[in-house]
Amino acid sequence: MLPRRLTCVALLWIGAVTPPAVASAQSAELVGSRALGMGGAFVAVASDSSATWWNPAGIAAGPFLDVAMAQSRVEVAERLPAWRQKVSWFALATPPIGLSYYRFRITDIQPFDPTGQGGADREERRAGVPVRSLSASQLGVTLVHTLLSGVHAGATLKYVRGTVQAGRDDGRAAPGVLLDRGDAFDEGDGEGRFDMDVGVLAVAGAVRVGARMRNVLKPRFGPVRLPRQTRVGVAIDAVALARTPLTLSVDADVERYATAWGRRRVVALGGEQWLRDGRLAVRAGGRVNTTGGGERAATAGASVAVRAGVYLDGHVVRGGTADERGWGLAARVSY
Repeated sequence: MLPRRLTCVALLWIGAVTPPAVASAQSAELVGSRALGMGGAFVAVASDSSATWWNPAGIAAGPFLDVAMAQSRVEVAERLPAWRQKVSWFALATPPIGLSYYRFRITDIQPFDPTGQGGADREERRAGVPVRSLSASQLGVTLVHTLLSGVHAGATLKYVRGTVQAGRDDGRAAPGVLLDRGDAFDEGDGEGRFDMDVGVLAVAGAVRVGARMRNVLKPRFGPVRLPRQTRVGVAIDAVALARTPLTLSVDADVERYATAWGRRRVVALGGEQWLRDGRLAVRAGGRVNTTGGGERAATAGASVAVRAGVYLDGHVVRGGTADERGWGLAARVSY
């Protein structure tokens, strides 16, 4: 059980008003095929093992056991700044504790210097642009505590080890493909940092309300800082209303946070419908960056029950003006 003192600290952090991070290279939408299939509107929905990322308090309202292994990728490669995020992860949740391991690599290519390149073609303009990559591994332990009936608080205590690599695109990569070879970079020394995520969840009948703050200590790896991200969410679970296995949700970032490709403050909408007596689920969602950066994305996903309690989850992402595209697959056991 989460100690009472740590619970109070978690609640204080959730309520704190803090300035945006000064430098970063990480967005919230990295983990969970269910979450990403719903557009990232998952803070109030999170109850499976991906709650160790989305909202630590969620595992208190989840199944007796949920275990998942997954991989996902997303990129914007048709413009500069361009970026790619790759994540592999494993998570286990059984109230009141969760264990998780996330490994992610985030690469961004910055705009070229236009001086003297006015007549260059696209490949020539890409050559020599700055490239930076953060490779990180995160090992976490999630603890939850029930404050009142239906009200839960949780925290993920995590150790993050990251390495920043820097170099330049040599122009040999195919158009639309980010340079992603480790030997193309000057690799910095690996650094380890302790950090934490905190969250709260309240469930009253069909209504779920959640709040989550990630990267409370804003760990820094060389020039790259993981941003503090505060998000709130509301979900309606129609099972509690009309025994219809439908969930609708909305999330919103409380504050802007910086990434290598611009500031973000996201609003996300999503829905999940279970069919065929819980053997098939379909999802859809979308999100928009309200800071005016032109980032919009539509998402879709599905789950198939291979056998009782064993699921294959998948999702796809397609962007609007930012040309975002991505996918993810997960194997999950839930009882």
